[in-house]
Amino acid sequence: MGTKVNRKVLKTLAYAATGALGLGAYTYYKSQNSVLQAAPKPANWLTELPSREAQVESLSTTPEFDILIIGGGATGAGCAVDAASRGLKTALVEKYDFSSGTSSRSTKLIHGGVRYLQKAIMQFDIEQYRMVKEALTERANLINIAPHLSYPFPIMLPVYKLWQIPYFWVGIKAYDVVAGRQLLKPSYFISKNTALELFPMLKKESLVGAIVYYDGQHNDARMNISLAMTAARLGANVANHVAVTELVHEEDEKGQKKVIGAKCVDKYTGKEFSVKAKAIINATGPYTDTIRKMDNEKIPNICQPSSGVHIVLPDYYSPQNMGLLDPSTSDGRVIFFLPWQKHTMAGTTDTPCALTDYPTPAEDDVNFIINEIKNYLNNDVQVRRGDILSAWSGIRPLVSDPNKADTQSLARNHIVHVSDSKLITIAGGKWTTYRHMAEETIDAAIEACGLKPKNECITKGLFLEGGHNWTPTSYIRLAQDFGIETEVAIHLSNTYGDQADKVAELSSLTGKRWPVVGVRLHQEFPYIDAEVKYAVKEYARSAVDVIARRTRMSFLNVLAADEALPKIVEIMASELKWSKQKQQEELEHAKEFLKREMGLNLKYQMKTTVPINFSKEEISTYIKRFRSLDKSNKGYITHKDLRAFFKVNTVLQYFELDLIQFI
Repeated sequence: MGTKVNRKVLKTLAYAATGALGLGAYTYYKSQNSVLQAAPKPANWLTELPSREAQVESLSTTPEFDILIIGGGATGAGCAVDAASRGLKTALVEKYDFSSGTSSRSTKLIHGGVRYLQKAIMQFDIEQYRMVKEALTERANLINIAPHLSYPFPIMLPVYKLWQIPYFWVGIKAYDVVAGRQLLKPSYFISKNTALELFPMLKKESLVGAIVYYDGQHNDARMNISLAMTAARLGANVANHVAVTELVHEEDEKGQKKVIGAKCVDKYTGKEFSVKAKAIINATGPYTDTIRKMDNEKIPNICQPSSGVHIVLPDYYSPQNMGLLDPSTSDGRVIFFLPWQKHTMAGTTDTPCALTDYPTPAEDDVNFIINEIKNYLNNDVQVRRGDILSAWSGIRPLVSDPNKADTQSLARNHIVHVSDSKLITIAGGKWTTYRHMAEETIDAAIEACGLKPKNECITKGLFLEGGHNWTPTSYIRLAQDFGIETEVAIHLSNTYGDQADKVAELSSLTGKRWPVVGVRLHQEFPYIDAEVKYAVKEYARSAVDVIARRTRMSFLNVLAADEALPKIVEIMASELKWSKQKQQEELEHAKEFLKREMGLNLKYQMKTTVPINFSKEEISTYIKRFRSLDKSNKGYITHKDLRAFFKVNTVLQYFELDLIQFI
């Protein structure tokens, strides 16, 4: 009886305290910083994007730029937007594609970091507090300037012990308070029954309630591409698939060596050229030390690569509009379990790794994630290894600060360093704070290299490509004007924003009564043929650029991406005049990418690690039936194979229960 009373009392107190502190938090943040307002489109905004060929030509022929940025991830592209919006003559080169590295392999959250705030409070750490405060301000700005790509997103923190209710509640409310007027939505406590209504898959044994708080979610690769396109609209020369092979130095009048440019190679055409600039910025993430050693090969490394693995599961593993946070895994790490792009994503790990161009999800990390999410899901939900649709690894660049005497300890935030030769390096940090990092970096370049911008930083509130005239109902006009399926129209609107009509204009006729236009690249996804054509206009030059970043197919379902490849290559070949040999090379390269970096190899490995006990007769029967379905000898069966079989076979008794179980 006493236990029941205590439980009721604790819950009542929690609800009452939520209301009281919530009112206090509201009063507090109303008095804080003013709400961010979007800035108007700059006067130098280009109505048409220059072609990639024009960009490379300008890079190779311009006598001198104010700034050359090496690296086309979130930080590098953010620097390009900042510099170009200040009126500086700006160039950016990226050796692969925009967001091809860490920036497309994040947890897809725009967040301040609840765990960092916990450390700030528990350890009285003012630096941690400032980092969270900065991130929460930037979170609000990013959602404001790219409303089609980002949005407030609720995350549930389940509570399984009564004493944890006030502990977690106070911490989350502190998170709200620190956000000030940039608060997205207030957090709140919910009962066990309400938690199970919102997240039915949740383990109900010992559950006493949950706390729901808000962070932001976005399409990271598309956000990065929007940054690059925004920089191009502002007059920057940006080019992907252009690698820096060497930094160029000269001595000034004092005999001091100074970096003045870089030797580059266009990996798509093979063209070699040099780019000269007054300031060179190293924004290469995990490759930070590679560029720093081009400047001075004797300096010590400051970057420690760490692998973060994520897996993608079918949508039925999570509700459509509610994420889950596991704050204390078996090894002390944090695991997020999030709906994203109509699928369920889980991660991440944090494992030291070697620097590589081809990060591969490790089997141990995948199994760790599976085992951890099992702890929070209902026993009725069987987490199956075979349900993993895709898996990937992103290399996070943890850095030590060369500006400090203690260069061994890792920096908690980003660092900006200016070398003796005036190479400006920006490293560390996270997706959410890219804009502030870029602002600090360009400020440092202006000071170190004597640049003369036309104006101060204006990127706070500066809309990104696609965000200016977008509204949540823009997709309706798209469906009405072009005769596109509603699902496809929503996808186009939420990906390209106010540029979605330009994509729709490139759509092919379907030959059907409805939809009129918009031929899908794969029946399971809303991606259409026009997006491949538009991707070429946005500088996509490989099939991987399309399946991984212009669409997110390889991140969502590696088998579907594999099936869509021939059609994608065919469209790109038509747009870029590829030879048969080039088409075959692209197919092979993309398939290798799917195997090595997107988890397709993990599916192959399952065939040798999962025990199956059949008699010889059963094995022979199943092999024959399998081969009758796998007409192209891929080694696996897809939904596409089943659909093809049903079209030509009407004898349903062929599919006995044992075959269905086998598939």
